[in-house]
Amino acid sequence: MTHKAGFVNIVGNPNVGKSTLMNLLVGERISIATFKAQTTRHRIMGILNTDDMQICFSDTPGVLKPNYKLQESMLNFSESALQDADVLLYVTDMVETPDKNESFLEQVSKMNVPVLVLINKIDLADQNSLGDKVAVWHEVLPQAEIIPISAKCKFNVDVVLKRIKELLPDSPPYFGKDQWTDKPARFFVTEIIREKILLYYDKEIPYSVEVVVESFKEDKKSIHIHAVIYVERESQKGIIIGHQGVALKKVASEARKELERFFGKSIYLETFVKVDKDWRSSDKALKNFGYNLD
Repeated sequence: MTHKAGFVNIVGNPNVGKSTLMNLLVGERISIATFKAQTTRHRIMGILNTDDMQICFSDTPGVLKPNYKLQESMLNFSESALQDADVLLYVTDMVETPDKNESFLEQVSKMNVPVLVLINKIDLADQNSLGDKVAVWHEVLPQAEIIPISAKCKFNVDVVLKRIKELLPDSPPYFGKDQWTDKPARFFVTEIIREKILLYYDKEIPYSVEVVVESFKEDKKSIHIHAVIYVERESQKGIIIGHQGVALKKVASEARKELERFFGKSIYLETFVKVDKDWRSSDKALKNFGYNLD
């Protein structure tokens, strides 16, 4: 029996539904997904295994013009996904137009691997506007296959998965068949805490935050976690903590519940807030936080 395996990388602009789609395709909640742009900061792999196939999906940050070094790292993650893809999923939606990031699309147009343009959020559109949108993308990426989808309604996601399976090359698996991601447990702790911050705070605060797990001690029934939330300003520290610590307690409580669902164990979570001035523009801080600056 032949075995198929390959890397299927998901790219596109911020807030078009890449993370929601990734989670549906993998069948696991790998990537955090919120209504806010720039939720995903890293390249995150989710691995789907069957007896005769291994699909290594990668979720990537939304493509944008960088304003500071953190966003440069995020763009590096997105561009790296163009280099090692066996199949590329370019996700767009019914609102955005192809001129939003022309330089990135130009790189996509030169790729020698199958490209699927997935027009997401079609549940918000009528048939005529969808037809117009398909025509526009046919003109921009004539070599690509175009599939309208709704990740929210799970419409045509099975069609996308079927097409991916058809396009994958014959190959032995790249990872063990029991592996479902390339990230360690600590990474998902930081992402889940950061997700709750994205949902709970407004404006600039969530984008000025990074989370580091300083201690992760696991036994058969429980995990004890010590996490530090870094911000750029003393004023942001006060906002994160809130009056009498109420805001931080709510974030920690919601994160703990999510972590217990994720790990299937009792979670004991301690959270602290520290200031690392202008960390988003510091090479040293970004490398310490695991960002790619090359």
